[in-house]
Amino acid sequence: MPKPPLPEPVTELLGKPNPAVITTVRPDGQPVSVATWYLLDGERVLVNMDEGRKRLDYLRHDARVSLTALAADDWYTHISLQGRVVEMRDDEGLADIDRLSQHYTGRPYPNRDRGRVSAWIEIDRWHGWGDTSDRPSRSGR
Repeated sequence: MPKPPLPEPVTELLGKPNPAVITTVRPDGQPVSVATWYLLDGERVLVNMDEGRKRLDYLRHDARVSLTALAADDWYTHISLQGRVVEMRDDEGLADIDRLSQHYTGRPYPNRDRGRVSAWIEIDRWHGWGDTSDRPSRSGR
């Protein structure tokens, strides 16, 4: 699996508001995956969670994550990132979830009555498939 820096086709795909799934690790070692919004934020990936999510406990115990983003118009084209959360902080004023919501919906995040936590993923390795493949395919893509 290649390591960063990410090539341009990968950053181009990750720069779009694509469907994504993030996987964390429970303390008993069981992986847990859920749909999520993400935002490529420089060399790292921003995700954001409601303050009551168990995922936060899992990340505090084990910072390893995997995030897979699927091209919205071609699910065969996707990127899987493996890395770890290197920074977590309260989302003061909901600024980060608003950035994510603007990216995905064009509007600020509507639910303003609960706290949120932002987390930044540092990418260790990645794997692409389809138009973002990290190796040539038989079709020449």
